[in-house]
Amino acid sequence: MSFPVILVSPARPENVGAAARAMKTMGFSELRIVNSSVWQDPAAYRVAHGATEILDNVRSFPDLASALADVDFSVATTARSRAKFRYYATPQQAEGLLKEKQQWAGRLALIFGCEESGLTNEELALADLLTGIPMAVEYPSLNLGQAVMVLCYQFSSLMQVSTPRQETADPQQLQALRVRLHQLLERLDVSDDIKMTDWVDQRLGLLEQRDSAMLHRLLHDIEKKLAE
Repeated sequence: MSFPVILVSPARPENVGAAARAMKTMGFSELRIVNSSVWQDPAAYRVAHGATEILDNVRSFPDLASALADVDFSVATTARSRAKFRYYATPQQAEGLLKEKQQWAGRLALIFGCEESGLTNEELALADLLTGIPMAVEYPSLNLGQAVMVLCYQFSSLMQVSTPRQETADPQQLQALRVRLHQLLERLDVSDDIKMTDWVDQRLGLLEQRDSAMLHRLLHDIEKKLAE
């Protein structure tokens, strides 16, 4: 299974190096970086000691959308107060959801924002699920390398177990389902109902493969009926 870690606009090479070292420690090997070249700085290689091959093989992208183009299901990290774009899960809940997804999704991804401001609202809206790291202090803060270590540790079990894939599942069906539902809302003239559209976007990431397949069948019947 492919499970890239995506860093969006990282500002400090040392943090990228620490992230690479954390990834290797927890069994992750694919690093994608959006809108930044700091991973090429010697300081990144110095901190990534023992994991420099991850930096050697970084894939660079101009924006998050292009970095996610071949990803079937993505989890973005954010503070819970900003989690209105997708369903927010604790790391433990997210791990359970990803274990189901890895049975039929070919590529999962874990997304981290820049050190200063995290992910933008537009970037959060591109993810399928949101998660964060609960902390005891009132104003929680971890540096990028620490955050990557904590969540890669949480999800490391997914990298260590070979899960047989469901051959009949289409990895793209979740995104296709999102598009079909939005088209249906527009056809019913309710797409301006923000509460409804937010609910649709937030809940889709929780569906198991068989549930999303069944919803596709239901949408087909609805669309057929509307066309009569």
